[in-house]
Amino acid sequence: MASSRAQVPLSSENKITAPYGSWKSPITADMVSGSSKRLGGTAVDSQGQLFWLESRPSESGRGVLVKEAVKPGDEPIDITPKEFSVRTVAQEYGGGSFSISGGRDTVIFSNYEDQRLYKQSINFQDSCPVPISPDYGEPVVCYADGIFDSRFNRYITVMEDRRESSINAATTIAAVPLDDGNIQEPKVLVSGNDFYAFPRLDPQGERMAWIEWAHPNMPWDKAELWVGHVSENGEVYKRVCVAGCDPEIVESPTEPKWSPTGELFFITDRNNGFWNLHKWVESKNEVLPLYCLNAEFSRPLWVFGMNSYEFIKSKVEKSLIACSYRQNGRSYLGILDDIQGSISLLDIPFTDMDNITSWNNYLYVEGASAVHPSSVAKVTLDGHGVNVIDFKIVWMSSPDSLKYESYFSLPELIEFPTEVPGQNAYAYFYPPSNSLYQATKEEKPPLLLESHGGPTDQARGILNLSIQYWTSRGWAFVDVNYGGSTGYGREFRERLLGRWGIVDVDDCCSCARFLMENGKADAERLCITGGSAGGYTTLAALAFRDMFKAGASLYGVADLSLLRAEMHKFESHYIDNLVGSENDYFERSPINFVDKFSCPIILFQGLEDKVVPPSQARKIYQALKEKGLPVALVEYEGEQHGFRKAENIQFTLEQQMVFFARLVGRFNVVDPITPIRIENFDS
Repeated sequence: MASSRAQVPLSSENKITAPYGSWKSPITADMVSGSSKRLGGTAVDSQGQLFWLESRPSESGRGVLVKEAVKPGDEPIDITPKEFSVRTVAQEYGGGSFSISGGRDTVIFSNYEDQRLYKQSINFQDSCPVPISPDYGEPVVCYADGIFDSRFNRYITVMEDRRESSINAATTIAAVPLDDGNIQEPKVLVSGNDFYAFPRLDPQGERMAWIEWAHPNMPWDKAELWVGHVSENGEVYKRVCVAGCDPEIVESPTEPKWSPTGELFFITDRNNGFWNLHKWVESKNEVLPLYCLNAEFSRPLWVFGMNSYEFIKSKVEKSLIACSYRQNGRSYLGILDDIQGSISLLDIPFTDMDNITSWNNYLYVEGASAVHPSSVAKVTLDGHGVNVIDFKIVWMSSPDSLKYESYFSLPELIEFPTEVPGQNAYAYFYPPSNSLYQATKEEKPPLLLESHGGPTDQARGILNLSIQYWTSRGWAFVDVNYGGSTGYGREFRERLLGRWGIVDVDDCCSCARFLMENGKADAERLCITGGSAGGYTTLAALAFRDMFKAGASLYGVADLSLLRAEMHKFESHYIDNLVGSENDYFERSPINFVDKFSCPIILFQGLEDKVVPPSQARKIYQALKEKGLPVALVEYEGEQHGFRKAENIQFTLEQQMVFFARLVGRFNVVDPITPIRIENFDS
């Protein structure tokens, strides 16, 4: 528990008055990096016991499947042996790397090092995983989003085969036999398109649904939902397109799922431009909406294994669906009555939710809030399935964080005008907050603006210790949902089409200006940071605008043409849709306009990054060094696109802080951080 001093904020007359940015905080970079585990999915076994996949920075990002404690007070049990790591690199971003069979008490998972599929008993802590997919000598075949097929004793999965080409891998839906000791080549069931996801069997194993899409689309632009019958010898035949094939309807169906009675449900954004739940009436080959709402019941398919809704059991004869949706910057959990076409909201503390797993009258919800870090909660429903009778958090990414609650800055959802008259964008603003410190009334705080990655993604107003690291030291922080972000429907999402590097940059600048004009930030200490696509927005804002005084790019894009030339298959046409003509590629690449940079920049890069290769960071670093601007470059061995090792996460956070403090801060960082050398600044 927190000490009484941490629990009770001091009155203003008893607080220490010190410059913004110089405040002492117990939320250290070491704590941020070491305690924040990442959640990779949840599942339940035949007894209703919960399993989850967590990535541990303290173990260099190793993915471990964990079984919940059998008895209260006991410790959760690691299922994955130390020499294994549960992670797939299918489509580079992975997801859907394990599946548990309720009837077999068996888990199938992808192992990171060799990318082979392994089978393991979940009833014995020390059971040894056994490979079920072929050994090709190197990790050239990846698997994701798999399901068990008890009818033919096999595992149906998305398969990405890079044996012929590492750049243009062949993606199919394939079946891997589960016969003990008899490893065979997977049997391709569905092929011919560029991408596949969500292979899902009906309860009898006689029909399979799946999602597919083709270049140049991303799955959120345009996709198709198909259903095929499964023959007596396991082949898929008699295929029908359920959604996405009508040229008059632009839609991106996702998350197909069969009900216990064999009806097909899915989510699509036809009609109103928001991802809503629908049902397929097979006898008429007709699609019906279940509940229309200007809210998102799903999210972009960046990773496999999304599960935004579940069928739940009820003592009364009702068809009930537990679902989460996002509207106006927050998430809601509800129970949808398919027959009545109505939704009842459930009152739980989470304001942000992702996946849902169900068992009898329980829901396991992945969620967070302004005071809850990424967590899994067990939500117990009443016999009618419409009211919450208990809420209990069973897993938390950083449980120690709660004792620092008195230091937390709570996000304020702000809506601000953009450069386009009548169009607004959104952001989460976090004011400086520390229970022991205050600044003078005359001083305005430095501001760090974050541009999220994707760019088809979104900022979320949840407890993120990386943000609290800044705000508890006296920084203001704002996380921007610029035009093109998700969570606000297709129209808002498509603001970025053909205008990446313009709309996002303008919106970030507009947000900073809005906060500055409202007295929330110091105009001379506006800084910007971002990773991946957010790193591109950061560099573009620093090159083509004069709003910010310094910036940090984490594995960010400097050269759009080079990015396109070296891009992996999944995103190989993505930026064509976002950028446009060859001239646009040149004009919006910060590397081509080094002369326009005018402020200090620090760059961080993983040397094994296949999404944004290290050459991008090196090129911008060398150019700025030659121009004479203060610049620093940090490269990490063994890191890919996004940093997973605790020591690198810590170093990145600390070096950003001290870099900004030295160059634009006008304050001394109280933490004992040794700064790296800054070219054209340190003698």
